[in-house]
Amino acid sequence: MPSHVSVISPDRRNDFDVTNTVQVSSPAAVRNAVHELFTATFPGAPFDKLWLAFYDFERLFTGRFPGYLGCDTTYHDMQHSLDMTLALARLVAGYERSVEPSERLGARRALMAVIVSLFHDAGYIRHRDRDDAFRNGAEFTLQHVSRSADFLRRYLPELGMAREVGVASMIVHFTGYELDLDTIELEDPRDIICGHLIGTADMIAQMADRCYLEKCRDRLYKEFVIGGIAIENAKPGEYMVRYESGQDLLEKTPSFYQQVMRERLNNKFNKVYRYVEVLFDGHNPYIEAITNNIRHLVKVISTGNWTLLRRQPPYFLGVIDAADDVERLATHHIETFTGRSLAPVAASA
Repeated sequence: MPSHVSVISPDRRNDFDVTNTVQVSSPAAVRNAVHELFTATFPGAPFDKLWLAFYDFERLFTGRFPGYLGCDTTYHDMQHSLDMTLALARLVAGYERSVEPSERLGARRALMAVIVSLFHDAGYIRHRDRDDAFRNGAEFTLQHVSRSADFLRRYLPELGMAREVGVASMIVHFTGYELDLDTIELEDPRDIICGHLIGTADMIAQMADRCYLEKCRDRLYKEFVIGGIAIENAKPGEYMVRYESGQDLLEKTPSFYQQVMRERLNNKFNKVYRYVEVLFDGHNPYIEAITNNIRHLVKVISTGNWTLLRRQPPYFLGVIDAADDVERLATHHIETFTGRSLAPVAASA
């Protein structure tokens, strides 16, 4: 990536990265961008395993990978995983150029990190035989990271990377909340660094998305409904409302960013987002885009003018009519709770 790019493009397209130079809805475009970064950072290192991983990623998300149905979650779609993987590759490149040789990840560990990024949300994708009782991948929201780890355990040996299974299946948890991150212990501190880079990439890529606010309101909320987060079945007959609507989710996003996102980015992940600045002359286009999104959201909330959120991002799914199915399923869940004993709770996710 050219180092002179340092500001957010005013003409940024909905399915392009923060620099408006890489189409993050295209596996081939992201693969090529990652290849450029990889070969510049690790001259002479083979790229064949990564090429195959991108090929299998596209097959998995489009429903052509043996045994799987394809992506049907409208927020955690193919674009999100590709956007996150590009961010991860940039962080890795910046990290390798910033630290002493003894601290560098090396090509093989970097390869593992990129593959974990590609498949960090594989747990949302339903298996044709094992998951026939479920109607949408969003139903796995609370356990999708563990499911992604299971996928990596099966998939990595097929790439000739069996020895990375143990580490990969642990560092993928840096993208979620199923494990206490402080309890993750790995022998090599460079593996923990990989976890920090992966967790950071997941956060900054999605929050820097040009359509992040609309996607939270119109897509993530529905996934939270289906996944049992927006309305939690606390105990028989009692339901706790965490988010009343997509708008309510957005109204709680600024405080979530301040309290949770900054805690993870700055403390849990040791501010590794700064490594991307090596590639952009000291600028951080991801943090700039996130700041712009949050600033715009605060304006929307303070004025009450929700018509300011009018972008209509495209879907990149692998199941026909998945968007309509999510709409119907979320509506059904909400109607199920109508008339029940509903009690509000403070936002915690």
